[in-house]
Formats: sequence, structure tokens, C-alpha cells
Amino acid sequence: MPITSVKDLRRIAEAVDQLRERTVQDVNIRSDCRQLRIVLDDGRILLITILTDEGGLPRLDVDVLSVPQERGRHQLEVRFEPET
Repeated sequence: MPITSVKDLRRIAEAVDQLRERTVQDVNIRSDCRQLRIVLDDGRILLITILTDEGGLPRLDVDVLSVPQERGRHQLEVRFEPET
């Protein structure tokens, strides 16, 4: 059984800590049971996923996705200058 690194455990603990004092609005699990998605009352999403590394061993991955603070238009503007 692989041992999870301390760095990964800290990252997972910090992500899950964001659940404190939050109300869960929705929970979804993928049909293959490899991802759990938890939607919180403030719009953040906690994703818990099982990934496989290069050796084919399972690895737990936890991410918190935040809603952008600005609710305005999000557009990237790129300008190209003509070469002279």
C-alpha cells in the first residue's frame, strides 16, 4: 500500500478544512466512483478524485474550486503588433 506524502496530506487537510461552518448544497459522485463533488453554500466546490500515477497506483487528489469574485465579463484581450 503506497504511503501518502506529508505534503499531500497537508494540502488535503487544508482543502477539507474549508468545509468548516459551511452548508453543503449538493453532492455528486461519478458513476465509476472515482470522483466526489461537493458544492458548498458559498459557491465553492470541493473535488475529491482518485487518480492513478505513472506506475498505475491510485492517488487521492483534493481540490477546492472558488467562484471568481467579479461577476462581470471575463474576457482575455490579446493585441498583435504588426512587424515592420
